[in-house]
Amino acid sequence: MDFFWTVVNQIGSMIWGPATFIGLLGAGILFTLWTRVTQYRVMTHGIDVVRGVYDDPDDPGAINHFQALSAALSATVGLGNIAGVALAIGAGGPGALVWMWIVGFFGMALKNVEITLAMMYRDTSDPENPSGGAMHVVRQVLGDKGPFLATVGKIAGVLFCVTLIISTITGGNMFQAWSVAGLSEAYFGVPKLATGIILAVVVGMVILGGIRRIGTVAGKLVPFMCLLYLLSGLAVLVINSTEIPRVFSLIFSSAFGETEASGAFVGGTLGYAFMIGMKRALFSNEAGQGSAPIAHAAAKTGEPAREGIVGGLGPFIDTICICTLTALVILTTNTWNRPAIGDLKAPIAMVQSLAEDSETLVYSVESAAQVSDLPEQRLDDWSQGDKLFLRAQVEGAIHKDRNNSIVLVRGVVVTASVDPERPDAATELQVKWGKVTLPPGDWQGMAGGLALEKSETGGFGVYRDYEGAQLTAFAFDRVFPGLGKWLVTIAAWLFAISTMISWSYYGEKGVTYLFGAGGVIPYKLIFLVLIVIGAFGIESSDEMLLLADLGTGSMLVINIPIILCLGGLAVKCLRDYDRKFLNGEFPRNDESPK
Repeated sequence: MDFFWTVVNQIGSMIWGPATFIGLLGAGILFTLWTRVTQYRVMTHGIDVVRGVYDDPDDPGAINHFQALSAALSATVGLGNIAGVALAIGAGGPGALVWMWIVGFFGMALKNVEITLAMMYRDTSDPENPSGGAMHVVRQVLGDKGPFLATVGKIAGVLFCVTLIISTITGGNMFQAWSVAGLSEAYFGVPKLATGIILAVVVGMVILGGIRRIGTVAGKLVPFMCLLYLLSGLAVLVINSTEIPRVFSLIFSSAFGETEASGAFVGGTLGYAFMIGMKRALFSNEAGQGSAPIAHAAAKTGEPAREGIVGGLGPFIDTICICTLTALVILTTNTWNRPAIGDLKAPIAMVQSLAEDSETLVYSVESAAQVSDLPEQRLDDWSQGDKLFLRAQVEGAIHKDRNNSIVLVRGVVVTASVDPERPDAATELQVKWGKVTLPPGDWQGMAGGLALEKSETGGFGVYRDYEGAQLTAFAFDRVFPGLGKWLVTIAAWLFAISTMISWSYYGEKGVTYLFGAGGVIPYKLIFLVLIVIGAFGIESSDEMLLLADLGTGSMLVINIPIILCLGGLAVKCLRDYDRKFLNGEFPRNDESPK
């Protein structure tokens, strides 16, 4: 498995190079200017369209604008908003939020264009199940432009579908299951395997019903879960209202400078905050990936640009509203840089060795720490599966992304036999320590020893390790004890289910394009099995993020060039729609979406 993760990491490093970030931001800026700041039209006319003011039951399509937006949002409003934001701040600091806002704003224009383009060339030959997306665009636009361009279109369509399926099974499926399983186990002791099986059964009951059932479920589930989460987050911010001005000052100062290490936060450079913020925002709102147009293609409309305008609301709701709320809850409660909960009472030492490549330094922990050695008021505050870490300093080297020498020594509470030679002997809770690796490519200078940091009281400070959604839940709990445990867990289940439902539909369209209708049932079965694997087969957040970023990045690499080359067709369509709208050519009605 080490070889597998090394390969995934290397591919991800190539995908997430400077060209990807420049291409994405450049495309967003280009289409913002080219469409004459279409974000304004999205926030005004787009809301009326979603309300059903321009609905026509005779238009081609399967679901109305509101259901199409809900289906797309159900794929984006998910664990990326709860877990992804927490991971972004935990790694990149408060400044990562600014870059998430920037991606969200320009993403509104980018999504408008890519959805309009997909609507122009969608396939409505099956009126009950319309199909759209970049694969149909390149095939239709380039198909009659000569043999060479037709071949280019076919190759681009296939590559897009391959990356679509990769993103479906990683970020759209396994990341969701992994987050929910970890949260449910941490708070309620539910085995991860059980969580995976339950998720697979629930998702399976919905995805077998096609886009109409997905649209119906999403139309009811998404507004409810968004409202529940927003109200709870606002309640936390009301309690911590005096902290909000300080937090906004911190967000902007951190976005354009380094964030010093403090407490549980290990520091980050400006470039690192930029990269993390961009990645997590893209994972959350999917602007530029080309996934949302697949859901919007099912909308009932005779005007492609109209659905594009509706789609532009997605990044605003997802990133600028919900992600910001999560970030403010984490920041105003000082959860991101929380202090140590106390000192480790057991002796501990670090032993240095070399990995098989003879270049990577590896440090192993020598300590038989038990739960009674951990700093909590009650021993039952620690249970099997709980995670913790200590801070340490690398002598003689600086981490290139954090610009400091700090590393984390992680541990997990496990059940261990008192007498290892007698499996039937009494058991107790002990700490199983992970190894600390220092790959030379991540460090500047010659790494020497590893020294554990001491707390103000002279011991080794212990921090509880909250990964992703658990960090967000803990932030809620610090203000309203028990709220995070119940709210975030319930929201995580609802978000994950809705996200997996919509992403399964995206992947289905990719499979259909590649293999025909005969590949759909095997695909759905594999999708459900991967839910179970994602729930209990991935151990760390680092591994899970490698997979999620692989899916997101691979889609961007294929889709952004398609949008840049063909986006002018969508811009022309949007301008024509603006002209008709300003001339009053679109009749209004008073009906609400049903």
